[in-house]
Amino acid sequence: MKRRKFWEKGAEGVLLACALLSVLAVILITVFLFARGLPLFAKVPLTEFLFSSRWEPTAEEPHFGILAFISGSVVVTGLALLIALPTGLAVGIYLAELSGKRTSRAIRSAVELLAGIPSVIYGLFGIALVSTASRAIFGGSGYGLGSAAIVLAIMTLPTIVNVTEVSLRAVPRELKEGSLALGATQWQTIVRVQVPAARSGIIAGAVLGMGRAIGETMAVLMVGGNAPIMPKGLDGMIRTLTMNIITDMSYARDDHLTSLFTTGIALFVFILALNITVQAALKRSLAGTEGAALG
Repeated sequence: MKRRKFWEKGAEGVLLACALLSVLAVILITVFLFARGLPLFAKVPLTEFLFSSRWEPTAEEPHFGILAFISGSVVVTGLALLIALPTGLAVGIYLAELSGKRTSRAIRSAVELLAGIPSVIYGLFGIALVSTASRAIFGGSGYGLGSAAIVLAIMTLPTIVNVTEVSLRAVPRELKEGSLALGATQWQTIVRVQVPAARSGIIAGAVLGMGRAIGETMAVLMVGGNAPIMPKGLDGMIRTLTMNIITDMSYARDDHLTSLFTTGIALFVFILALNITVQAALKRSLAGTEGAALG
């Protein structure tokens, strides 16, 4: 018994150490990022940094405005979600409620494969196919907002599909059976009962997909055009926050380098807000599911 308790205490200690290590990593990243980025505001006002689109870090009178990059990130992420959300929702509904075992196994394997493909492969796919199609449809070079949005939509599909399927399967079976017993068709039950009951989880999946899209760098860098200007149409080139950091990091010095860490702070705060939103949505989803089960 003493030996068993000793090993149990040892296992608890190891698990606690791992948990604390994760927390410590987050704290260190946060402290490092803010320590390197905040000094910029001693020279550049916060309003100019956030609401100016002039990015001229190497000029005689440098300007550090990231509004164009914020706009590029928001617009390309929004367009990607407009494509990925209805598609992912449809696939998730099909896997959870309509597909057979063999079909669901094949589709689920394909979705899992999409989730595991490196982003650079998505970028190569975008260069070879998406940019060519974009050039034929929208004109221009083919490298711009439209191509980046399509590639990001494909990349975010696995997250939305998986969360949608899990959320629908978590809906109490009694709700589905009660709807069918009242004479509703299977499709009516899905649309009017199951999807509304799982909406918090679906929203959480959409927000997680948004976080994946806004944090993506390599694939967007390869097909987005990487021009530090405001987005102008589907064929217009863009630069996102992550693209700006990776593009300038190799040669940035002094205030220019500091401004890249400050850009990282802006991205960090945005992702943190998304994570808080996800947690709140998940809590509401769990509360709604428990309430429906008790009812």
